[in-house]
Amino acid sequence: MSSLKGKVALVTGAASKRGMGHAIALRLAKEGADVAVIDKIAAPKSLFPGDEGWGGLDAIAAEIKALGRKAMAATVDINVGKEIDAVVEKTLKQFGKIDILVHAAAIRGPVGVPVVDLAEKDIRAIIDVDLVGSFLICKAAANTMIARGEGGKIVIFCSLAGTHGVPGSAAYSAAKHGTIGLTKSLALELAQYKINVNGINPGMIVTNLRDDSFTKMAEADGTTWEEARKKDHGMLSTRIPWGRLGTPEEAADLAYFMVSDLSDYITGEVVALGGGVT
Repeated sequence: MSSLKGKVALVTGAASKRGMGHAIALRLAKEGADVAVIDKIAAPKSLFPGDEGWGGLDAIAAEIKALGRKAMAATVDINVGKEIDAVVEKTLKQFGKIDILVHAAAIRGPVGVPVVDLAEKDIRAIIDVDLVGSFLICKAAANTMIARGEGGKIVIFCSLAGTHGVPGSAAYSAAKHGTIGLTKSLALELAQYKINVNGINPGMIVTNLRDDSFTKMAEADGTTWEEARKKDHGMLSTRIPWGRLGTPEEAADLAYFMVSDLSDYITGEVVALGGGVT
C-alpha cells in the first residue's frame, strides 16, 4: 500500500465512537495524512457498554495527533451549505488544501415504519442529510480540488440499501439510491480534472447507527440493550454468507485503498462491502 504522507483528508460523520468515519480518520492518519474530522454533534452518545464518556471529535483529533499527524475538528450541519463552505474554508486555512474527501455522514431515520405511516419531517430529514448533504459537501470539496489543479480523491459512503428496496426504511433506501447516482455522475464530471469519485456500499456493519433501534427492541422484549443488540446481530449474521457483520476497520481498509494511488484508474465505481450478501 502507498503512503498518504503530505496529503490532507476531510472526513465527515467522524464523531461516533464506533462509526466508520472514526475508523477511516485514524487509518488515513496512520498512512501519513493530516485529517480534518467533522460531524453535526461533537460527541454523540454510544450505548455500547464501556463507551460512557466518549469524547467525540476532540478525542479523535487527539488520537490523530498521537499518530504524529495534524488534526482539525469542527461541528457542521451537513445539509447547510453555508456551514459546509465555512468548514472547507477553515480546512484550507489550516492545511492549505484538500486532497481527499471521505463522506461518511448519514442518518438512519425510523426503522420498520412503512411509507404510509412515515412522517413528512422524517422523510425530509433523511433526504436532506443523506442525499442533499452529499451533494453539498462533494460540491464544496470538488471546487477546491479543481481550483488547485492537482487532482484528488472523493469517496462517498452509499449503502447496500441503495441497490434494492428496504421495507420500513424507504426514505433511507431512496436517499442511498441517490448517492449512488451522484457518485457515478460526479465521477464522469470530474474525470477531466483527474479527480476520482468512488462509492462504498456497506452492508451490515457494527456501528452506532442503530443504537436507538436496539433501545426500542430491548423495551419491547423486556431485555437489556446489549441483549437486544446481540440477538439482532446474531439474526442478521445468518443472512450473510461470511457469517458475521463487518467492522468499521474493514470499511476503513477499503476507503484507504480508494484514496491511495493504487486506485488511480478506478472511478465511478460503487463497491459492495457486505460479506457476500449481494
